[in-house]
Amino acid sequence: MKRSLALIATAVLVTGCGGGGGGTAPSQPNQGGGSPAKVTLEWWHLSTAEPLKTLWAQRAKEFEAKNPNVTIKATVLENDAYKAKLTTITQSGKAPDLFATWGGGVLKQQIDAGLVKDISGDVADVLPNFTPAALSAYQLDGKTYGLPTDIGMVGFWYNKKLFEKAGITQPPATWSAFLEDVKKLKAAGVTPIALAGKEKWPGHYYWAYLAMRIAGLDALKQAAVDKDFTKPDFIAAGQQVKALADLQPFQKGFLGAAYSTPDGQSATVSNGKAAMELMGQWAPAVQNDSGKGLGDDLGFFPFPAVEGGKGSAADAFGGGGGIAVGADAPKEAVDFVKFMTEMGNHSKAVESGGVLPVLKGEESAVKDPNLKQVATMLASAGGYQLYLDQAYPPAVGQQVNDSVAELIAGTKTPEEVGADITEVAKSEE
Repeated sequence: MKRSLALIATAVLVTGCGGGGGGTAPSQPNQGGGSPAKVTLEWWHLSTAEPLKTLWAQRAKEFEAKNPNVTIKATVLENDAYKAKLTTITQSGKAPDLFATWGGGVLKQQIDAGLVKDISGDVADVLPNFTPAALSAYQLDGKTYGLPTDIGMVGFWYNKKLFEKAGITQPPATWSAFLEDVKKLKAAGVTPIALAGKEKWPGHYYWAYLAMRIAGLDALKQAAVDKDFTKPDFIAAGQQVKALADLQPFQKGFLGAAYSTPDGQSATVSNGKAAMELMGQWAPAVQNDSGKGLGDDLGFFPFPAVEGGKGSAADAFGGGGGIAVGADAPKEAVDFVKFMTEMGNHSKAVESGGVLPVLKGEESAVKDPNLKQVATMLASAGGYQLYLDQAYPPAVGQQVNDSVAELIAGTKTPEEVGADITEVAKSEE
């Protein structure tokens, strides 16, 4: 989770809206037909950068204007500070009225602790408006515990000119073709891939995607139940990560490289020193911030299919942001979540470039051609897998990151990766 937190915020794509309600009393019933009781909604979110910082403040003012009895008190924090503050308050048995969530295993822990409101009935009328991929991280056992404000997909962002230099005429559609293109790039004197080895989470994308393509989405979901990552298909995913690492495709010093620093993964691609990076939809924004930017030379292609694999090449991997409601929040909190995700309101955020579509039919609001490609793929995705370090319990997700980093560095075998993740998963039972 640390991965997507720091990075999505940097890219101005964090949209999780949060709330707060630890100390706010629920609204009282309207006795005798008078005006509604005054309500203060504590809203915690982490959209500290533009354009979302201003857009979310505008939405709050508009909601207050429509509901004069409601005051929205926003607490806006950077990712790490937000994560720490939310952990502290939830450990005390409380939750904000409204708060940013990434769904998955962390949200499940909060639900199990009785801190999150089941809003299924309240939002039943609007659920059909959302794309299934966007909703998936906030639904558990047939119930809905939040609504999405952003969704994304990890894929390869590449330098068209460097591909041309290596004689690559079109992006690879299969994993074997991808490995061949890595060899072509190296032969042409081009560093194939930039990787932030120091931060670990970018490396986990490779193992996760290969597991999706080889084992399939159902296998990843089953692993969350039986806590077993030692099955042959998971080992095969590790073997393919090793096959890539054995080609030495990454930039010099990648093991000590960060993601968004001036000499990190993003800048290495942005400045033309590597041909591609495997990263989420925020990649272009971070590239422009950290380096020169590639302009029209930047392209995107989805993670390739693996020949003989059980997974579909149409399945997407990524994450986004959403709004959850605290268990003790007043009904106005749910009203605000629905207000934030109405087509007329949410599409303004999409048009600004701050988020990608979560509602059906919003694709037309995306202006950037690469982001439009991502949005279109997401809208038609056959299945969707949340980042593994968010989908699984936090300790398991961290072990995935750590073990894959060791696999890429050559200090752990594919079998050891599976065994170590399994050991941590079983210890969480």
